[in-house]
Amino acid sequence: MNWIQFGRLIHSIYSHNGKLPNLEWIQSLGLLAVKLGQVHALRSDFLEPEKCEHLSKLFRNNESMGPEDFLKLVELTAVPEFISNFKKIEADALATASVGQVHLGALNDGTRVVIKAVKKDVRKNFIADVSSVRRLFRFIAFFYRKLKRVGNPEAILNDIEEYTLSELDLRKEVDGVKTLASIRDKNKDQYDFSKLSFARVHEPLCNKNVMVSDFIPGPSLDELLDEGKLDYDTLLELFKIHGYYMFCAGIFHGDLHPGNVLVDEDQGHFYFIDTGYIGRVGPKIRKGLFYFFKALTENDFSEASQALNTMSDDPLIGKIMEKFEADLIMLYEDFPGSKVSEISLTRKMMETIRLGVESGMSFDQGIFAIVRSLMYLDGMVLRCNPDAVLMEDMKAFIDDFEKFI
Repeated sequence: MNWIQFGRLIHSIYSHNGKLPNLEWIQSLGLLAVKLGQVHALRSDFLEPEKCEHLSKLFRNNESMGPEDFLKLVELTAVPEFISNFKKIEADALATASVGQVHLGALNDGTRVVIKAVKKDVRKNFIADVSSVRRLFRFIAFFYRKLKRVGNPEAILNDIEEYTLSELDLRKEVDGVKTLASIRDKNKDQYDFSKLSFARVHEPLCNKNVMVSDFIPGPSLDELLDEGKLDYDTLLELFKIHGYYMFCAGIFHGDLHPGNVLVDEDQGHFYFIDTGYIGRVGPKIRKGLFYFFKALTENDFSEASQALNTMSDDPLIGKIMEKFEADLIMLYEDFPGSKVSEISLTRKMMETIRLGVESGMSFDQGIFAIVRSLMYLDGMVLRCNPDAVLMEDMKAFIDDFEKFI
């Protein structure tokens, strides 16, 4: 993807000309373009709902390899004698993503499994595109130095690069399952993880390019949201689990969009998939964000400003801090009791970070993994229950988290 194509991509996403972006063209530009489209699919706080819904198709509508190409790819890139372990591999793809493709299969003992393989050359092309766009951002930042402090698009690009490269090494997905399952198992006596499971991984059949795990028959949250069948209480249960990982453990699924959560038929059990990118935040960010959100649930915006200041690498003091506190209180004056369809939590968070940076704060790049999680959360609630007052609904389990902080 060259600079001109990148400019056309951004224009097609942000323009208000009534035209929807051409998804086939976006996919033809490569993995980075698809990832940028997916990120913006969750930004219903400033893009039209129709455009967000259209871009969300990039999570699931991707070009599929034919069965012969898939088998050839697997034979070339899997562990030795891989095919001999299977009684059957389905010809048609179960799912196709920007990174890879998934097929159903059956092991020789009859176990139903899914086989995931990374598409050919996708890593090499992605790295080249990231390098090209990074040069563009640095060129722009040289002439507009404030861009790095206020928007910092290169830091956002770095975040996309980090979690996408993790997706492209399926050994990291295997490790991600182990990491998240270990946290669950170590803490299950003090916190309710009974609704969370992970598909069993057949590790001897896995390598960097191919992964085999048990088949989970349930739908994804994305499918249920599309069909209007996701229960809002189910979504709140997911937030309780993900919130523990994020605020209490500081280690969490770093790409938990609605396509990466499966549920069983009665929506009583979650399965996290695509665990290649594990977000990690240190105590300063983890605790600061917790107390920031706790203050929001209590409509205590003075306390929220203090919590945000504790996260900064350059905390504000004196008159500057007093002005920041007053500005933040004004920013949130319309927030209490607001529905997610009226005021976006994502937009408020972005405005809050911008206000902090413009006031002199600086934040560790790890905060972007948290912001992305909030974008996913906000987007799912908006699709599921636009009349929800999210901060009020989150208050009960935010209070529960405090004993583990």
